[in-house]
Amino acid sequence: MGVPAFFRWLSKKYASVIVDCIQEKPGEVNGVKIPVDISKENPNGIEFDNLYLDMNGIIHPCTHPEDKPAPKNEDEMMVAIFEAIDKMMAIVRPRKLLYMAIDGTAPRAKMNQQRSRRFRASKETSEKLEEMARIKAELRSKGVEVPPDKPKGEHFDSNCITPGTPFMDRLSKCLCFYVHDRMNNDPGWRDLKVILSDANVPGEGEHKIMDYIRRQRASPAHDPNTQHVLCGADADLIMLGLATHEPNFTIIREEFKPNQPRPCEICGQIGHEMKECVGNVREKQGEHDEIAMPVVAETQYIFVRLNVLREYLERELEMPNLPFQYDFERAIDDWVFMCFFVGNDFLPHLPSLEIREGAIDRLVNLYKQTVYKTGGFLTSSGRVNLKRVQLIMQDLGEMEDEIFKSRQRREISFRNRNKAQRRQKRAEQERQHIQSGQFAPQAVGGAVKPVENARKEAYQIRMEQIAAKSEFKPENNRIIDSATAAGQKRSHDSDSEEETPDEVRLWEDGFKDRYYESKFDVMADNIEFRHQLAREYVLGLCWVLRYYYQGCASWKWYFPYHYAPFASDFINIGDMRPTFTLAAPFKPLEQLMSVFPAASRSHVPEPWGELMMDPHSPIIDFYPVDFKIDLNGKKFAWQGVALLPFVSEVRLKAALESVYHLLTDDERRRNVRGDDRLFIRNGHAGFEVVHQMYAESTETLEANPELFQKMSGALMPADDLVEQGADVVSPVPLIKSLRNNQVVTCRYKDPQFPQSFVFPAVKLPGATSPPRVLKPQDLDRAASRRWRPQIGMVRSNTVASLGRAGHRMVG
Repeated sequence: MGVPAFFRWLSKKYASVIVDCIQEKPGEVNGVKIPVDISKENPNGIEFDNLYLDMNGIIHPCTHPEDKPAPKNEDEMMVAIFEAIDKMMAIVRPRKLLYMAIDGTAPRAKMNQQRSRRFRASKETSEKLEEMARIKAELRSKGVEVPPDKPKGEHFDSNCITPGTPFMDRLSKCLCFYVHDRMNNDPGWRDLKVILSDANVPGEGEHKIMDYIRRQRASPAHDPNTQHVLCGADADLIMLGLATHEPNFTIIREEFKPNQPRPCEICGQIGHEMKECVGNVREKQGEHDEIAMPVVAETQYIFVRLNVLREYLERELEMPNLPFQYDFERAIDDWVFMCFFVGNDFLPHLPSLEIREGAIDRLVNLYKQTVYKTGGFLTSSGRVNLKRVQLIMQDLGEMEDEIFKSRQRREISFRNRNKAQRRQKRAEQERQHIQSGQFAPQAVGGAVKPVENARKEAYQIRMEQIAAKSEFKPENNRIIDSATAAGQKRSHDSDSEEETPDEVRLWEDGFKDRYYESKFDVMADNIEFRHQLAREYVLGLCWVLRYYYQGCASWKWYFPYHYAPFASDFINIGDMRPTFTLAAPFKPLEQLMSVFPAASRSHVPEPWGELMMDPHSPIIDFYPVDFKIDLNGKKFAWQGVALLPFVSEVRLKAALESVYHLLTDDERRRNVRGDDRLFIRNGHAGFEVVHQMYAESTETLEANPELFQKMSGALMPADDLVEQGADVVSPVPLIKSLRNNQVVTCRYKDPQFPQSFVFPAVKLPGATSPPRVLKPQDLDRAASRRWRPQIGMVRSNTVASLGRAGHRMVG
């Protein structure tokens, strides 16, 4: 899903959903940093029970930040990750559970997106390094001083943040030490249960978290009024949170600030792009200081209150006089389902639906109009009624032609408006240049000054005009063939804006024939292909909804096309009966071979990496050296579709079978399926139970919910147990080792249910909704005047007062 677009739409339409976090800062005494005491009351006015961290949303910003210099090595990266978790703990202060989930092997449907991202990242990094080398060479030839080049091999390859790599293996060990350290030393951690689900546990991080919540909700001991907080920036977390039907669910994420300045990759300064760098090295503050870094604003965090979003949706989805019984929880599920049409991580969005064009509002309006004739809701606990969905798709299909024409009219209007603004701004700057120099008009009757060095003055004016024009040159990211991207030049006509090549022309008659011929190489008369494509897409919608509500229905299913069908092609889908084969997830190293480009082969076993390079390899076609990017009507390359070949699971595993015996012992260890780890400190009610499990060599023990704060599941011994009173050796040289350990760890499994079990998507009995936040619609005039909005997480009890002096001042 388009994260910035969706979140911008959501926060603008439902403004009261967002609340700023109150962040208590660490203190300092005599130069010694004093950490925040998280055992004290939460300054946000609410006590949370469980904090879930989607760790990939923490790992990426800490290892290769966009707004500040990157850490120098892996040790600094680990420390940055620890500090980021500390900051989150200081804000949320969970009282029962901290759940840290790292992405494990993903379903095939997700791996295709991962493959596209990693191939793009590898190519962009390679092109950026080449461009940096070229610019530095040009600057040095002009005698300009530039920072020295990094030694070869020091550039961090973000692709290593993938299950199965040595980096992820070390990260897991470092996080285990971090948990031991905090639970032994920090009072705010001592009563917590901590679960670490690392990259060897299959599943995406956020879906492992959702699976945990679903299974706890289905257990008899679950507290339906648990306060959940989920940390992550992905838009789908909002959908996943709504899908739980838990009344107390909050998301915490970084405050979204668009168009933030980024430091130049060459000099590290903010204020210009790499291609505009002139090599000015920042001055040092002192003789022995490092180069002074630009001041970066501290990251601010916000709460996204799903209970308030539920209030908004309750109003939005109000449908009086339905021919069937209204159920708001079911309507919420239908809203989540409709959002899948505008984009998700597993399917391309329909051509007629763009979030920026109000696609979600359009779908909701269609839904509310059509639901009177559907005879019921679209979904039920993750299952889809396709006959009802077809009615909505038919109505949307009838609107597609006008949607495309309106989109083109807006694009032309936007382009003309930009062109006029550029002309006006350039003319204004030219007037300012002329009026400020020696040739500026003189006041009548005033002393006339003689012109000095007229040739130099005229040259200066010309150079300023050229610089001004360069500000309005269009960005040249609109490429089709990524191999030619580096060689393309900017247009010299500052009034013209380069148009995206578009042979489909959706706004003209015959667009469907052109679309299928261009995107699928299918002739206009092949109507059956269009219907088959639509059926495959519908199968994908059913898979996605089940993934959100019941867990992964199939690890091997994926949508085998780069583009979506039109809504008008959803013909006869009502009689479909979607079925899926669960299968088994890929092993970590197999996923690496599925998603990595050849440039990242250093992270896979060396004999396996040869399969990516050997021209005679049976799978060499999976690793193209270059690939095309279809802009597909977009303006920039990063918005386009990477036309990569899909990986055949059968061919890949057949090729790997011959090299499996070449794995080292360490690589074999990284290639197995693992279990979650549970950490508990001495003094916790469940500590003695786990300790006794080891003493009696018990293989499996069912957790007693009364001892584990209402948590159910199975406990099993772990191979990496650190004995009570022993030392915990630090894997990070920057951090001291830990003595006299008082934390016990074991393997943990979620409660198990039969494969046919359906997790009910309902609000549980006994669940109490938090106090309402939005202004009631039925207030009388007097009550409406007295009503005040709730600014924070809870209503403030602070009463403002003004003393005598204040009254005199006001008077």
